[in-house]
Amino acid sequence: MSEFKGIPIAPPPRPARSGEKYTTPHGFTAIKDGVKAGAAASSGDAPAGPPGLRKPAWLRAPLGLGKGFSAVREIVREHRLSTVCEEAKCPNIGECWNAGTATIMLMGAVCTRACRFCAVDTGNPRGWLDPEEPENVARSVELMKLKYVVLTSVNRDDLPDGGSAHYAAAVRAIKRRNPRTAVEALTPDFQGVVRDVETVIDSGVEVFAQNVETVKRLTHPVRDPRAGYEQTLSVLRAAKSHRPQVLTKTSLMLGLGETDAEIRETMQDLRGACVDILTLGQYLRPTPNHLAIERFVTPAEFDGYREWALALGFLECVSGPLVRSSYRAEQALARNNAGLDNAALAKHAAMASAARGET
Repeated sequence: MSEFKGIPIAPPPRPARSGEKYTTPHGFTAIKDGVKAGAAASSGDAPAGPPGLRKPAWLRAPLGLGKGFSAVREIVREHRLSTVCEEAKCPNIGECWNAGTATIMLMGAVCTRACRFCAVDTGNPRGWLDPEEPENVARSVELMKLKYVVLTSVNRDDLPDGGSAHYAAAVRAIKRRNPRTAVEALTPDFQGVVRDVETVIDSGVEVFAQNVETVKRLTHPVRDPRAGYEQTLSVLRAAKSHRPQVLTKTSLMLGLGETDAEIRETMQDLRGACVDILTLGQYLRPTPNHLAIERFVTPAEFDGYREWALALGFLECVSGPLVRSSYRAEQALARNNAGLDNAALAKHAAMASAARGET
């Protein structure tokens, strides 16, 4: 311990490592990156992934650098906001922040659930909410001059309404300051409570999203036990039934061991729930404590899956290795795979690999 004029000075606490328990600034405990250390190794209900699996060249994303990146980061810090870009270790943070966009995560950065694919910290916030957050979010949207914003949030099973009223307050605050800004709400499942889903729908959103994440067979162990395949379908169905003019959307991760037959079955189930927009992306393991990758889906396969989805009647399916639910969300109805060219991506990756002498 160091000293100043003979007075002992305690060193700053060591930041929590991935998988460790820590105490948040608000006084409750949480697990860094959401999954306890060693959870993957000790779990017997999930495959460990094939040995020697190497990340292919088409999964290389731009770095988080540049003036645009710094400007978004400054706004996020100034208004005490959380973003899923940072908390979930999204590979697209460099591209999106340099383009002046960010997916804002409401109700803090600690989730009450512990899905084994997700790097958001998990814990019990014990009812804590930032009452200034709705206005801070609206001001940030105004400063970033966003015409389209995606709001997401952690699961807040500790709140009686799952946080739906807080979510709706943020949407209304955005609409007051930015009446021409379209809002996409990527919400929790609110434990399937329809009135809480309707609270968000009625706040003025243009798009309502709730992610199914994976195929039915893999829902557990991939998702937290409180989540459910049928529960997500029921939420999406209820949202569309309540306000048919609001677009509904969901996302499916690939590479966790699902089969083509299961992917097609999931698409059919989602269309049965009247879901309008589907996104497909490669699962990437955020830390060694999370679920292993079973396979890397090729850009050509992503194109094929998109064709399946469009044939089934989805308005759009944005499909590609680095696609995430909110990736280029404002382009979802351009009917061009959000500007992605998977064939060109694969060709560029092959040329880059050859130049580096990789096989």
